[in-house]
Amino acid sequence: MTVKINTTDEEHSALFMAAQEVMLRAYAPYSRFKVGAALLSSDGRIFSGCNIENASFGAGTCAERAALAHGVSQGVLSYRAIAVAGSSGAPTPCGICRQALFEVGGRGLLVIWGESPKSLHIAPLGELLPHAFGPEDLEG
Repeated sequence: MTVKINTTDEEHSALFMAAQEVMLRAYAPYSRFKVGAALLSSDGRIFSGCNIENASFGAGTCAERAALAHGVSQGVLSYRAIAVAGSSGAPTPCGICRQALFEVGGRGLLVIWGESPKSLHIAPLGELLPHAFGPEDLEG
């Protein structure tokens, strides 16, 4: 499914290429599955991150949350889209990353993934994380 919300085809491709570029710097000695992510802020800046594995496995960091940490460390808390690229296949964010992204992008955050800039899949986060639990659910 292709959905366009405040982004263009050129932005989708550029964002995906930024994810591919940072994927090359991933630290994945155990799985050998490198992932890169590029997060587009509401003000048009791109924040990128790659996966960082760890011998204790659970201590690893996904590319999507690395990109989010990069943006948040710069004071940015509002995003429009994220692109994810993997060294094989076309990965989508894991459940933990989907939840983290929901906090800063909501249901409308576009998730872009694929095997190349010419074969992208695009869906709003709400389709990948239906019935999400967010900050508004904590208000009493």
